[in-house]
Amino acid sequence: MKAGKVWGTTWALLQTPLIELHEIEVRQGGRCSKHKHAHKHNAFYVLEGSLRISVFKNNYDLVDVTTLEAGEFMVVSPGEYHFFEAKSDTKALELYFPEVLSADIIRENVGGLVKVENEYKTKVTVAPPKPYQRPENLVTFTETPA
Repeated sequence: MKAGKVWGTTWALLQTPLIELHEIEVRQGGRCSKHKHAHKHNAFYVLEGSLRISVFKNNYDLVDVTTLEAGEFMVVSPGEYHFFEAKSDTKALELYFPEVLSADIIRENVGGLVKVENEYKTKVTVAPPKPYQRPENLVTFTETPA
């Protein structure tokens, strides 16, 4: 479905209960309203042109400004006020998807390595790996030794 906007044109390419995909054309200098989505992520993928997206962060007093060029992508989280502005005539894909698809894992513990049996036929559990730490006695060369 095609719809005219004050900033350009939008076409709804796909609309389901879980995802929406729109193609948008934004005229140079075109700007959408400052708005937020209560439960949806709003993602942008620029096909051609240049689109500047301003996001008003909820957790701190800051406005993140990202300029997307052709082939670049970003996502605005639910509940964050944002708007876009075209720095040049721009074509982009705009994707909406709900929060529930992103936050579907609840961990009860951490993973690790389990060795099922040792030579005594008992179960041995190996602790989760520790973060890598460079050995203090490691020798490195910046040039080929003679």
